Amino acid sequence: MTESSSKKGYFITLEGGEGVGKSTQARRLAGWLEQAGHDVVLTREPGGSKGAEAIRDLLLAPKDEPLSPKAELLLFLAARADHVEKIIQPALAAGKVVICDRFMDSTVAYQGAASQLGSEYAWAVYRTTIGDIMPDLTLIIDLPPEEGLKRAVASGKRSEDDRFESESQNFHEKVRESFHALAKAEPQRCVMIEGGKQLSEVTQALKAAIGERLGLPHGQSH
Repeated sequence: MTESSSKKGYFITLEGGEGVGKSTQARRLAGWLEQAGHDVVLTREPGGSKGAEAIRDLLLAPKDEPLSPKAELLLFLAARADHVEKIIQPALAAGKVVICDRFMDSTVAYQGAASQLGSEYAWAVYRTTIGDIMPDLTLIIDLPPEEGLKRAVASGKRSEDDRFESESQNFHEKVRESFHALAKAEPQRCVMIEGGKQLSEVTQALKAAIGERLGLPHGQSH
């Protein structure tokens, strides 16, 4: 029996704007926790389950005529509902550590704060459709939008988030402001991590936050 299967599971999410390195860091954290003896489920949003991945393809593909803000919000929540029911809740019930690349905070930032719908509307629809499941710990990797977008372009590979990367500078500034507001409003859940440092330094800061907040180990990067 692993350490994590003898107690409740942990739900950890990574958040941030474009190009901050969430996916890379999520993989590094998952490997670290697995080496420490935890059962880990590494997943992402939108996506994670088969139904949610199908909705992801629809949401992130560039379009000649974009979806309306409400339609987009509801599709993100439909994907999340399937993901939570099929993947996240069963894993937590089994005592596993779930690491998710984006969750509801991204929806609040992108479909709420950065659009005309507003954050309060996004939260209200979320609670009505999905309920009150929230992460135990949210790690927000912070980087100025211009820096993150440069990183996304410099990666040399086409991003699945192209549609959001092509949004205006003002849009991405609003996204960042929303993440800062979330961290300030919920300091017990959210930890802001400086994303402009070396990859290993960011990883170590994320590990330290997990150790301090959840009591999970935070050793050296590998």
